[in-house]
Amino acid sequence: MATCTAPRWILLTIALLSGMAASAATPVETPYGAVSLPFTLHKIPDAPVYYVVGLSGVPDSVNEGHTSNAGFVVTKAGVVVFDALGTPALGYRLLQRIREVTDKPVRCVVVSHYHADHIYGLQAFKEHANAPTVLAQRGTLGYIGGTADSQGEDAARRLEQRREALFPWVDENTIIVAPDQVFDRETSFELGGVRFEIKHLGPAHAPGDSVMLVRDYGVLFGGDVIYGGRVPFLDSPETDVEQWLAGLDYIAGLKDQVEYVIPGHGTMSEDAQRVVEATRDYILYVREAMAQAVRDFIPFDEAYRHTDWSRYEKLPAFEASNRGNAYRIYLDEEARFLK
Repeated sequence: MATCTAPRWILLTIALLSGMAASAATPVETPYGAVSLPFTLHKIPDAPVYYVVGLSGVPDSVNEGHTSNAGFVVTKAGVVVFDALGTPALGYRLLQRIREVTDKPVRCVVVSHYHADHIYGLQAFKEHANAPTVLAQRGTLGYIGGTADSQGEDAARRLEQRREALFPWVDENTIIVAPDQVFDRETSFELGGVRFEIKHLGPAHAPGDSVMLVRDYGVLFGGDVIYGGRVPFLDSPETDVEQWLAGLDYIAGLKDQVEYVIPGHGTMSEDAQRVVEATRDYILYVREAMAQAVRDFIPFDEAYRHTDWSRYEKLPAFEASNRGNAYRIYLDEEARFLK
């Protein structure tokens, strides 16, 4: 594929995320450790819908675990939150931002999927926001398991890793909060005259992948089914590319119902079709490149080295994720080819 220059919107995304990382901020104390990164609250025009944008990269002591997005909707009867960020301290900062906007109670936290960078902040809501209902898709229960100490094998291993990588924001007192309510394919509810529609699109990036449509305001919270101006994360044995692509088709089918897409990572988009196409095109490109290599019996290292990544190499998270993504898809295609 021919080399192409990164579009202006990609360059602006990189500049925004880089600027966020470089900006100085006065540390803000929380019950879970001080947060020193900027924690800018963004607002959808003419709507009581707010969100924060995480930094690009793997959660570490530099970004303090702030790598994912989260948001909330204010209604007459209370607040609905979507995702809770990657540490209890960040969850508390999100709660502080909510309190700057409204004193209405947080009624519900909808979780897009159970990955650490989206759920560790639930602890702050349970302990400091009168324990709002946590709602997630039934498949997320497989992540939980065990007790508050073990939380199941995979969850326990991730928690131990984050206790090292994100200390003191994640420590021996950090627990994983399970959902209070689960649903299967879809669910909806109304709060303060605003209707919230949640639909399961997984397993895609993760088993429980779900999106939330706030139809009244034309806003879609996309979770990790959608990535805004950055490389998606495919490097998981739980990733299901076919189901992921089907989920993107569903979002594309919403068309005029969605004016704004708030992804799980990356920047908000006012063009739902473009952000869907960008995520889909990346997945399809990686899959076709690796499938061709498998069909031609080319070893992965050689295949990766000779694939033209110029379209994506300037995107945030390329260095952190792209090789792992390609290897995961190579293994999937190899298994499919050998059947």
